[in-house]
Amino acid sequence: MEGGAVKKPVAVLGGGTMGHGVAQVAAQAGYPTRLYDVDPDAANRALRRIRRNLDKGVDLGKVQESTREKTLSHVQAVPRLEDALDGVALVVEAVPEKLSLKLEILRRVEPQVAESAVLATNTSSLSVDALAEGLQRPGRFLGLHFFNPVHIMALVEVVRGSATEPDVLERALHFVREIGKEPVVVKDSPGFASSRLGVALGLEAMRMVEEGVAEAEDIDRVLELGYRHPMGPLKLSDLVGLDVRLGIAEYLHGELGQEHFRPPKILRRMVQEGKLGRKSGEGFYRWED
Repeated sequence: MEGGAVKKPVAVLGGGTMGHGVAQVAAQAGYPTRLYDVDPDAANRALRRIRRNLDKGVDLGKVQESTREKTLSHVQAVPRLEDALDGVALVVEAVPEKLSLKLEILRRVEPQVAESAVLATNTSSLSVDALAEGLQRPGRFLGLHFFNPVHIMALVEVVRGSATEPDVLERALHFVREIGKEPVVVKDSPGFASSRLGVALGLEAMRMVEEGVAEAEDIDRVLELGYRHPMGPLKLSDLVGLDVRLGIAEYLHGELGQEHFRPPKILRRMVQEGKLGRKSGEGFYRWED
């Protein structure tokens, strides 16, 4: 992370939607990247998804074949957490959005890495300070909120906790720029900047579907054509996962008490029915993998 010809290893914990993307962009930037998941099959699936992303990039002429091969050579699935953490300069935790789960994995990680290593969470809404409470050295901890799909989206929200040390923030910013992303620094606050804005817009779009104002596709087209959004809020919600959106909305409503964050009935119903978006094949759109 400090720069120079030799890049120190990065560990990505969690092989899901976000974890595989973070691992891909780190490896593509030349960082030796270790991908760990408590389920070895999930880690191997993550590697296959990375290969598919790169293959598609090659087919579209956006990725050179040599880049694909170098990227794949820089990333590996590691079955043991201890091996994934050995000698790393940065750990990015990308496990599901549950405070207790994230606290547990961060507490396990901290004593196994060097004192100079930076610890980061990819949470999209949970309090960085609340997560830091479980650490012996909260000063080396911060949030790195990537956006889905990670290998395409340029933004990384860098969330500075109240204890985050200035040097740790600078090293994190250097890493984000090294992997070709644009960092935006925000302080720790419920939903940060991106989730508060994005969730509020997405929930209002859902209420419009619920009220019969327009079809999902047409609501999305309003934002895409009228406001130059690259993707409408309902399609984006499908990509993020409706269960994830529900969890964030419940958290923001509880923390901020604002009615526009109260989850609409249509969202609760769809999650109960297993219509979670792209990962289940159906949400506000139908998806084929």
